[in-house]
Amino acid sequence: MLAVLPALALAQSIGGPLTPLPAVPELDPARVELGRKLFNDPRLSPNGTQSCADCHRLDRGGADGQARSPGADGKPLAVNTPSVFNASLNFLQFWDGRAQSFDGLVHLAADSASETEDGWAAVVQRIAGDPAYRVGFAAAYGKPVAVQAIEDALVTYQRTLLTPASRFDRYLQGDTSSLSLEEKYGYQRFQEYGCIACHQGVNIGGNMLQKLGVFDDYFANRGNPAVADQGRYNVTGDPEDLNLFKVPSLRNVAVTAPYFHDGSVPTLEAAVDAMFHYQLGRTPRDGDKALIIKFLQTLTGQWEGKPL
Repeated sequence: MLAVLPALALAQSIGGPLTPLPAVPELDPARVELGRKLFNDPRLSPNGTQSCADCHRLDRGGADGQARSPGADGKPLAVNTPSVFNASLNFLQFWDGRAQSFDGLVHLAADSASETEDGWAAVVQRIAGDPAYRVGFAAAYGKPVAVQAIEDALVTYQRTLLTPASRFDRYLQGDTSSLSLEEKYGYQRFQEYGCIACHQGVNIGGNMLQKLGVFDDYFANRGNPAVADQGRYNVTGDPEDLNLFKVPSLRNVAVTAPYFHDGSVPTLEAAVDAMFHYQLGRTPRDGDKALIIKFLQTLTGQWEGKPL
């Protein structure tokens, strides 16, 4: 049996350090459409074989369901591909926070084109060779295809990739009937155990860096340490930043397995277990983990009017 939570306590749970997603911004539709086309165009990759959408699948929660996506060369990437949905709201970008802004993320991600012999010049040439793109860039930017305009169009489009209208968002906006009693208890437990200390803000995460393995050595237990496991240290060289990662957003977490920077945790249940062990150093009371998972499942939003 669940303990009875006073109505006042439930009311006080609304709001606090969590806020609902904003509405999808109204941006220049010509630039948004141009960015959408580029996002789905493999000609942006070094060898013209892979688009942004291949790893960031909007029909798979904005990720691709793989532990580590294959790069354009067919080799697995160093880290798990996070969801592109709501990414523009994070305070830093990439797992190690090496991009200071969303614009910087797009620049660094797109800059992989420079790894080829001709670099960006080859990408611009491929895009400018398409008459539809020439017309599109002239209409949207008043100038020919160029690197800066390509990046701006990609940024503009991806800023529209928000997933509002989750049941939890409706709860935060005052519709207390949008959550069941058990889901409300799950939110209460999420706060009581301290999950909310790191998973907070509009993205329920994505607004701080945190060490992975506070109460036990995650990497020793997992084995096979890799350079990518060093996290923020790879950016700063500061020993204090070893194994430090951006706290991931929990929005749409129920549909974006596998989890963590290494993609090593296959289920939401296992991810919650790992968080209790490594980050909280606690064992949940009977039934509390299940309640928290029920709450996490309310964070799934909508894209183009349909639940993810």
